[in-house]
Amino acid sequence: MLKQRKRIVFLLAAMLLVSGCGKKQEAKTEGETKETMGTVETVKTDSFSMKYLKFGNGDRPLVILPGLSVQSVMGSAEAIETAYAKMTDEFTIYLFDRREELPETYSIKEMAKDTIVAIHALGLSDICLYGTSQGGMISMEIAGLEPELVQKLILASTSCNIRAEQNAGIQNWIQLAEDKNAEGLYLSFGELVYPKEVFDSNRETFINMAKSVTEEELERFTVLAGTIIDFNCVDDLKQVKCPVLVLGSNDDQVLGKDACPEIAEVLQGSTDCELYMYDGYGHAVYDLAPDFLDRIKTFCLN
Repeated sequence: MLKQRKRIVFLLAAMLLVSGCGKKQEAKTEGETKETMGTVETVKTDSFSMKYLKFGNGDRPLVILPGLSVQSVMGSAEAIETAYAKMTDEFTIYLFDRREELPETYSIKEMAKDTIVAIHALGLSDICLYGTSQGGMISMEIAGLEPELVQKLILASTSCNIRAEQNAGIQNWIQLAEDKNAEGLYLSFGELVYPKEVFDSNRETFINMAKSVTEEELERFTVLAGTIIDFNCVDDLKQVKCPVLVLGSNDDQVLGKDACPEIAEVLQGSTDCELYMYDGYGHAVYDLAPDFLDRIKTFCLN
């Protein structure tokens, strides 16, 4: 499984784990790389800049918010496009990074507000919004803050209410990053996020990739990871009005088997919500389940 290194690069990059917030800001985009079918660009607002990858030719905008990562997902643009190739006829896809200028203290809700600003700056509306893990947390806040922006919401391997037992793994990652232990961080990521056979067969790849991590990336990681500790958006989640698809795995070692069902329970009675739980794929079900994107595509198009 996952024998090609390019595929592993994408998996690692996408691991794990805006608007009623002021005046609408004008967008300034600068093309930065064009090594694939799409383009990595930067949207610049009055207060921050944010990289995003745009690809596909469809009429429907699909915004993707990936999970927490040690290094920017923009370095895996080609692999991401390959992974989402079956979606590009129906959708124009926008995959957003986090803002480039991080405040010293930051929250998931502030991430959501920043992402809303970036989405508006690009002139997007009536979006299908898909978030994995931390990206799912941001997506729930976006859909709660500005319900009219989101037409369909897809949440994968995420939680609306982080509890003490879920904090433990994140806190360990933060400590490893603070200790500048990139190898230990990547190995801990891999062991928790992926099923044992996937982690064991790719252990050396995790180690090799850790060698390219910089101190600046580790410092940035500690800020972003810290936003997950004790995260709770239950009240904001109740403001979501669009149809929601929640996808998770019963053997998720990062957030546990009850995190995704809890989201569906909170949404019960306030909007249409479909829950599907896999077995055997762990937290990385969004990368490993062969029918995962088919489910998302069907949900968004119906």
